[in-house]
Amino acid sequence: MVNNPLSELTKNLEAQARALGFCAFGIASAEEDPDRAARLDSWLEAGMYGSMEWMADRAHHRRSPQGLWPEARRVIALGMSYAPACDPLQLAEVPDVGRISVYSQGADYHDVVKKALKHLARWLVEEARRHGLGEAGVKVFTDTAPVMEKPLAAAAGLGWQGKHTNVVSREHGSWLFLGEIYTTLELPLSTPARDRCGSCRACQDACPTAAFPAPYRLDARRCVSYLTIEHKGPVPEEFREALGNRIYGCDDCLAVCPWNKFAETAHTIKAFLPRAELTAPQLGDLLTLDDAGFRKLFSGSPIKRIGRNRFVRNCLYAAGNSGRAELLPLVEALCSDEDEGVADAALWALERLKEDKGSPGALR
Repeated sequence: MVNNPLSELTKNLEAQARALGFCAFGIASAEEDPDRAARLDSWLEAGMYGSMEWMADRAHHRRSPQGLWPEARRVIALGMSYAPACDPLQLAEVPDVGRISVYSQGADYHDVVKKALKHLARWLVEEARRHGLGEAGVKVFTDTAPVMEKPLAAAAGLGWQGKHTNVVSREHGSWLFLGEIYTTLELPLSTPARDRCGSCRACQDACPTAAFPAPYRLDARRCVSYLTIEHKGPVPEEFREALGNRIYGCDDCLAVCPWNKFAETAHTIKAFLPRAELTAPQLGDLLTLDDAGFRKLFSGSPIKRIGRNRFVRNCLYAAGNSGRAELLPLVEALCSDEDEGVADAALWALERLKEDKGSPGALR
């Protein structure tokens, strides 16, 4: 029996992907899925994307892979694990430190994943030519393009979109960085993943800002990750206390997922291991950062992209929630900061700390 060259190529492609550090692999169609497109349209119409205007501006590209690149026939969906060795929630009750989302405590995943994707895409082009399949067209993406990564990953069998809207894998839990290679090759399709959330609602109940109006639906305008990363200017007052000591992103809905018990840290790429200075940073140190100090501390980190002002703003909200009187001088010094968001956050934190200081029995 003669082997199908596309099937043989796909088998070797998966082996090559795993050698490059990808722990999850699958193939999905590049054609538009009406249900997937309808869910996107409904979400956009409800305005749940907040100030992320690019979500709406390029919706026609995002609706399907072929909407972005008409020549695409398949999507090679890939995942890299960043499963943490420690409980991401362990610092929730330590008010004088800032909580940084697990995914951003190590190297910038955009750089790591894209480098591996480009390597794999080059390999695919060369192998397709060697197998007599002609010139394979390829395009690589990870996070920064109008690509519906999570639904495509589910269609390719990497996992399913959980009630928290992120991909959940039976083998890797909720801890996967995603990347895609669009290709003109008609590689054999993988079996889509089956939803295994069942009646569980742990992620829904864990959200500190009630950002899930319904299972499988996220209102980004209420999400801590959106508020601390994408949202510019002052954060609405209704959410500031709920931020707690989260200063960049939020892991709560991911961390409580029961499927994480199967995630093995052995699959975690070394570049994603946390930097010691980012695992439990002291708020007092972070509040003194100027632009140069911020850039130095977060060199090579995805945190660098939000800039000093937005980051210090987040730290001020955490300071205001900390009840730590020793932070008062640092907070007061930032009340006259040139950035409006920083100054506003400092004034809010100052009032909170003064109130706490005057409370009977307050611990300092």
